[in-house]
Amino acid sequence: MSDEDIVDFCNAIEAAVVNLKQRIGERHGVEAVAEYDPEKIPWIRAEGKNGVYERYPAYQQKPSISTDYTNLLGDLKRHQGKLQKAGLFFWLFDDNITIGRKPAKR
Repeated sequence: MSDEDIVDFCNAIEAAVVNLKQRIGERHGVEAVAEYDPEKIPWIRAEGKNGVYERYPAYQQKPSISTDYTNLLGDLKRHQGKLQKAGLFFWLFDDNITIGRKPAKR
């Protein structure tokens, strides 16, 4: 097992623990907003029909699970796939895995 495999395994365990805490909170009527830092996600520059944006993961790639990615994904799902934070607009692609971001319109 390589160091990269061990790190991926640890990230998956961390994401699973966060998910379990959220589910327990929901069961008891407590909605916990998990913290995340979008800048810790390794965004990939891309261009679509509406111009340049950033996405994670890259096209046809599998995401490396991290707490920041998992918590942002959860936040997007709680907001019907779209939200604004820190001057950026985030959205969830139809695959429910890929996240896009671009500067928010003012």
